[in-house]
Amino acid sequence: MATTSLLSPAATAAAAASVTHQSLHISSKLPFPNLPFKTTAITNRRSTKLHVSSPTNQPAAAATSDTPSKPSSKNPKQETIFFDGGAHYGDLVANLLLGFTLLWLPLTLAAVSRAFFLRYRFTNLRVTVISGLTGQDRSDFSYKVIKDVQVVPRFIGEWGDVIITLKDGTKVDLRSVPRFREIAKYCLSMADKPVVLNETEPKGF
Repeated sequence: MATTSLLSPAATAAAAASVTHQSLHISSKLPFPNLPFKTTAITNRRSTKLHVSSPTNQPAAAATSDTPSKPSSKNPKQETIFFDGGAHYGDLVANLLLGFTLLWLPLTLAAVSRAFFLRYRFTNLRVTVISGLTGQDRSDFSYKVIKDVQVVPRFIGEWGDVIITLKDGTKVDLRSVPRFREIAKYCLSMADKPVVLNETEPKGF
């Protein structure tokens, strides 16, 4: 009958110490005894990816909705000319024909002066009267200061005078104006007045 030898605990510890001593003796004979060796531990880690997206019910343009928009620049009101001209040519012709008489000569000189040195301008913003040799005398007033407009036909109604009364009581007498009725109605309409002409009876030249 075979017998199995059992080692005592003291014998087992002695054997383990002998093996450890032999391993240390072998490692000391290696060419690189002082080379450090790093032991890397490989760990398997599970990575989780998060996907963040903006809500689809809000458009991207909403981010700039709080930014005030720049006010659009408005162009100033452009001034348009309704009438720009001098005295009616009929006034000059009629007074030249009657200028041969000494009594009518002052009126003829006044007609020549109106024909060459007087100019009327009616725009959508103002009334302008330009006079003088070089146009240095100029008067401007707005339609807002107009109180009343009257017309006085001359000759057979081909031309006439337009008398504009301002709110301060000043009267502006525009002599020998062509298309005087049309211009007077335009002034009343621009002044927000009833377009009813106060016309007197026709007078001479």
